Amino acid sequence: MQFSKFGEKFTGNSGILSLMDDLGRALAASGENTVMMGGGNPAHIPEVEQILQQRMLEIAQDPALLRRLIGIYDPPQGESEFIVELAKMLKQQFGWQVGPENIALTNGSQSAFFVLFNLFGGQFSDGSFKQIQFPLAPEYIGYADTGLDHEIFKSTLPEIEMLEAPFYKYHVDFNRLHIGENTGAICVSRPTNPTGNVITDEELAHLDQLARDNDIPLILDNAYGLPFPGLIYTDAKPFWNDNTILCLSLSKLGLPATRTGIVVAKPEVIKAISSVTAIQNLSPSSLGSLLTLEMVKNGQLMNLCQDVIRPWYQKHAQFAVSTFIENMAKAGDYPYKIHKPEGAMFLWLWFPDLPISSLELYNRLKAREVLVVSGHYFFPGLTGEVEDKWQHRDECIRINYARDENELKRGLAIIAEEIAKAWQEK
Repeated sequence: MQFSKFGEKFTGNSGILSLMDDLGRALAASGENTVMMGGGNPAHIPEVEQILQQRMLEIAQDPALLRRLIGIYDPPQGESEFIVELAKMLKQQFGWQVGPENIALTNGSQSAFFVLFNLFGGQFSDGSFKQIQFPLAPEYIGYADTGLDHEIFKSTLPEIEMLEAPFYKYHVDFNRLHIGENTGAICVSRPTNPTGNVITDEELAHLDQLARDNDIPLILDNAYGLPFPGLIYTDAKPFWNDNTILCLSLSKLGLPATRTGIVVAKPEVIKAISSVTAIQNLSPSSLGSLLTLEMVKNGQLMNLCQDVIRPWYQKHAQFAVSTFIENMAKAGDYPYKIHKPEGAMFLWLWFPDLPISSLELYNRLKAREVLVVSGHYFFPGLTGEVEDKWQHRDECIRINYARDENELKRGLAIIAEEIAKAWQEK
């Protein structure tokens, strides 16, 4: 059987496929024994799950609501009432000039990025070829294989600020960043998956100005950020304007299986996304939007994020940091650094001059039933001899701290042990 170029690309090896497949197989094979610190699955927070359970019961007991949930196609733009109420909320709370024409739902953020990257990057009818520019790497693993054309992405190396040990922080290096006629869009996640980095308000304003000056959109991935679920533990302001394509998600509220992505953008972009949705899927799923509709209408959504969800993750971030520092101290005097955890649900650990690659470290940890993600997957679009040989890429791993504290203790202790072993074997 022979596939087209499309088939060859999307059936080949990819980081996101390897990650999701590996996690699923490991859990099926090892079950309770595996420390699952590799994927991006959100935490199971009882207070959140109780609210969602109650809402599901209300829908199940209301024939009209149940019919809306399972028996009626939504428009390609998504569930109409949810879109109207979300637009009201964004306008009232943040003063954004948005209406229903500015919002589209998608079957998860991943499908939104697939559409957006191929709308603004790749081969154009005038013969030009444009790229999606990531202002700094590392960036989200799921971006890397979404382009229909090869070399659709371009990344810029970050500036690294050393903070009080053992912390550091990535910044956009605007001296390196080049936006030109071959740039179709700028895309940045805030906070960033995998590092938990939150680009500053000043950096974001600078990127916005660059996008406007070059008449290209700024794609802002806020799957973990503002205004919801609000997993940001540093000073940052919600951001949107008519040149911004803001991507949100219900996954990190505790609804990953509903696959509900949200795009806030100018009407032309919303119409384009809706057109692709109609062709690919007919319409988005109704489940996430109907489960959260009343929470949007009555203000409970934002309160839940601020009072329950964000504090839960911030507490676990602090616990993971202190636990890892303790375990590294027990393991010996081996070099390590932690990206300052400013948001999301990940710790990004850097082991300078590690004698083995991050992929080898991943395999050693996997053999001990601890799943992390090798850092080398998170650098899409690096080009040139300097970037290709940047050792930093192979010295980092990502862990998910949205786990039970006992599970975190076990996993972080094993990571420290394997780091010590790698140095001792040198």
